[in-house]
Amino acid sequence: MTLSELADRLSCRLDGDGSLEITGVAGIQDAGPGELTFVANPKYLSLLAGTRASAVVLREDAPAAPCAMLRTSDPYLAFARAVGVFAPVSRQAPGVHPLACVDAGAVLGPEVSIGPFAVVGAGAVVGARTVVYPHVTIGPDARLGDDCVIHARVSIRERVVVGHRVVLQDGVVLGGDGYGFVRRSDGTHEKIPQVAGVTIEDDVEIGANTTVDRPAVGETRIRAGAKIDNLVQIGHGVSVGRNVLMAAQVGIAGSTRIEDDVIFGGQVGVGGHLVIGRGSVAVGQAGVTNSLEPGQMVAGYPAISSREWRRSSAVFRRLPELKKRIEALEAEIARLTAAAEKRGDPE
Repeated sequence: MTLSELADRLSCRLDGDGSLEITGVAGIQDAGPGELTFVANPKYLSLLAGTRASAVVLREDAPAAPCAMLRTSDPYLAFARAVGVFAPVSRQAPGVHPLACVDAGAVLGPEVSIGPFAVVGAGAVVGARTVVYPHVTIGPDARLGDDCVIHARVSIRERVVVGHRVVLQDGVVLGGDGYGFVRRSDGTHEKIPQVAGVTIEDDVEIGANTTVDRPAVGETRIRAGAKIDNLVQIGHGVSVGRNVLMAAQVGIAGSTRIEDDVIFGGQVGVGGHLVIGRGSVAVGQAGVTNSLEPGQMVAGYPAISSREWRRSSAVFRRLPELKKRIEALEAEIARLTAAAEKRGDPE
């Protein structure tokens, strides 16, 4: 693909030789002739002088590079789209593989692809052009929208609803039983039947081995545009807002409501029955034990204002030194007090 063709595909302004042949994309330190790279963060602009790339994606106001340039207001977004342009296409052909098991009562839309050893239960609906990879299980009366990609070993349990353009990475489980038990008088536990709904709205992506539990009543819902990483646990009855981002190993306890545009770093834990306000941020490994106001940024355990946490962290490193100083001061006070008592000084 020529650079001018790529500029058109990416809606960038071309500055340089548009006839250059571009064969792929790479990071600024690894890119070679024929490749496109990018600089979104100003601190990497100094690396441009030594790049071997044929072209670079830059901000409109960035200094000139020693190669051809594609100018745009958002270089990272343009580069992400360039990766998609050059990504190898690997997709199952439409149709049902002979080794798949599709119930006669299931409904498959046009151009659906069902891989080997996949199972589609009675009354399930799979939307147009959706791709179901091997060993996927789609339970009875589950509904999947159009243009979804369901990777290997995903389990979509009975009656789960999945919207359009949803991507489920390997091993996702939607609609497993929520963790609900009642203690009996003899100390044993009786299971609360987990029979309510799970809904995944449009344009959601869920990472490998993430689980989304169903509740006993109400529903668990992940709203449109949410992007969830690997090994995340979404408890029963949780509501996840639009465009929420969760990094790996986040855990959300039951019945918590997460409003739109929230961001959770890796290994964040969130307690149950909380409200996480719109646009709030919990940095990695934060333990959120109380509801958060909209726009609040927290860190640490229990989570507090990230600014306060940074100040506290600076003190934590000095605790051994401060302990010694306090002990020395206490000893000096004790010595002075004893000396004063010996002299008979008044208090």
